[in-house]
Amino acid sequence: MTDHSAPDTGEKRPALIPTTPAGIARAGELLRAGRLVAFPTETVYGLGADATDDRAVAAIFAAKGRPQFNPLIAHVPDLATAQSWGRFDDRAFELAQQFWPGPLTMVLPRPANSALSLLVSAGLDSIAIRVPGHPIAQAILRAAGTPIAAPSANRSGAVSPTTPQHVLESLGDRVDAIVTGGKCPVGLESTVIDLTGPEAVLLRPGAVLPDEMERLIGPIRLSAGDPTAPKSPGQLESHYAPSAAVRLNATSAEADEAFLTFGPDRFVFGGTTRLNLSLEGDLNEAAANLFAHLRQLDHSGATRIAVMPIPEVGLGLAINDRLRRAAAPRG
Repeated sequence: MTDHSAPDTGEKRPALIPTTPAGIARAGELLRAGRLVAFPTETVYGLGADATDDRAVAAIFAAKGRPQFNPLIAHVPDLATAQSWGRFDDRAFELAQQFWPGPLTMVLPRPANSALSLLVSAGLDSIAIRVPGHPIAQAILRAAGTPIAAPSANRSGAVSPTTPQHVLESLGDRVDAIVTGGKCPVGLESTVIDLTGPEAVLLRPGAVLPDEMERLIGPIRLSAGDPTAPKSPGQLESHYAPSAAVRLNATSAEADEAFLTFGPDRFVFGGTTRLNLSLEGDLNEAAANLFAHLRQLDHSGATRIAVMPIPEVGLGLAINDRLRRAAAPRG
């Protein structure tokens, strides 16, 4: 049984933890004690909890207001540790050796008698697992000494956080501590691939591209998705959404709209605020800026955010996936 009686930090919640050796050790201590700790990865900030502790994992769902049928990703420091928690076939080994540590999550069969909380996998016989590449995330995982369930550190369905300030704005004192590791370099959640069956299925696009994986393991099918029974995070129809409504493929902005543009500014603008994902048309820069720009436009007072077209190539696949979910009807 996990001990939840962590020593008092002596700080107003959430505690802001620096990325010093003492801070990393403190973050590990809090995680082992069943507390919620937000920390940076190369993708977005994660809301971490001990993935073997039912009550700690349940606290993630409570803090985020997250549907409990929506699975979480278990984060571990290396492939050897991952083999303890998921069943790897040749395809999984190939992908792990090429892309781990990094922004790739694999959904694998869950071993019998696994110590991971069933809440992590929403009761499924599979587990979503990732080895993050961010050095602070790596240090925290090693300090904690346990797999860490860590969805994005924001209210469920809202825009994902890429800075400590975003976490504070979205979760406030719903999180016990935030490790202040600066801006996340990738800025989009990890690619998710399902390897539980004979056919590899892309569940969520991200920085690891389908053609990069297909060169190693052969054809990958794009999931049609079932938002009522997702196998990984990020599959709900409405997700990554700001408070303002989102209008896609816009060629201009109206008076009540903010405008999110891409590439050289050549569109008509009559709205409240305008931000450009990348003046140079760089999809890597656009991905890193996406969530921060959506948040800034959401705070502009606009009732809607107009978004100009993004190319459906490379990282544009992942950017457009997030934008379509942000624009989807909300229940």
